[in-house]
Amino acid sequence: MATRKYRKLALLAKIEATEGTDSVPTGAADAIQANDVSITPMAGNEETRNLMLPWLGNQGVILTGDYVQMEFSVEVAGAGAAGDVPPYGALFRASGMSETINAGVDVQYAPVSDGEESISIYYIHDGVRHVALGARCNMSVEFAPERIPRFRFTVMGLLGTITDQALPVVDLSGFQTPVAVSSANTSLTLHGVNPVAESLSIDLGQQIEPRFLIGEERILLTDRNTNGTAVVEALPLGTIDWFAIARARTQAAMQLVQGTTPGNIVQFDAPAIEIGRPSQGQTQNIINYSLPLSFVPSAGNDELTITVK
Repeated sequence: MATRKYRKLALLAKIEATEGTDSVPTGAADAIQANDVSITPMAGNEETRNLMLPWLGNQGVILTGDYVQMEFSVEVAGAGAAGDVPPYGALFRASGMSETINAGVDVQYAPVSDGEESISIYYIHDGVRHVALGARCNMSVEFAPERIPRFRFTVMGLLGTITDQALPVVDLSGFQTPVAVSSANTSLTLHGVNPVAESLSIDLGQQIEPRFLIGEERILLTDRNTNGTAVVEALPLGTIDWFAIARARTQAAMQLVQGTTPGNIVQFDAPAIEIGRPSQGQTQNIINYSLPLSFVPSAGNDELTITVK
């Protein structure tokens, strides 16, 4: 009897031309290089019968609303050359973002409020393939010094087939080697200053809902509330007064650039960040502030733009 090994995994994702119809991703064209991967192969609900019988005992359940849920991380890195689509681009598009390709320059991703795309995902775990169809995602990302930054995707998809399948040959050559978050590799501007930052996290806040009705079963993206947190070294109020900014509900820009080499740069831009209630702490006996961030649209569907260049 063959023993299946946990670390042998192929993850494939491809945009669907028709939502819920298998787009048949391949290892050669659609492989995702991921880590910290988990799957709930058969999420859903259970309906109990609660029959009144002359005897006691478990009556079993009926499984309803079956879907697949996955979580995994993908390293924040470029596409190899300016204007190339990053190999994780399909995941951004399934996270409710548009893709704009500027040939030879960059590829930009921005939120959309309708026409969100879906993907088919194959999760092939050492000989067993789980298929999720009509899948959509939420994406978050975190930056911390001396760490590799990673996008974190939470995926829901309709339950497809679960079958024995050999691991495919995958081409991961499009995935670039990331650089760690550091003063040399990472720059941050927030409300007109360059804070000394301990961390920055961003969450697209996409609300993904499995919806099972008579005549239609879909995974829908129903709302978006992009937010985040910045932990910054506390400066004199004369330099930057985060408390006054929070009380005035002032909106101003944020930009984070990860990487310095063309072809391996990922840039995050937000035009209108509101600061929430700052909380005070310390690290290594240095005072810091934890700043809640609200990413507010300025002209609509522009609260966060991610540029790969």
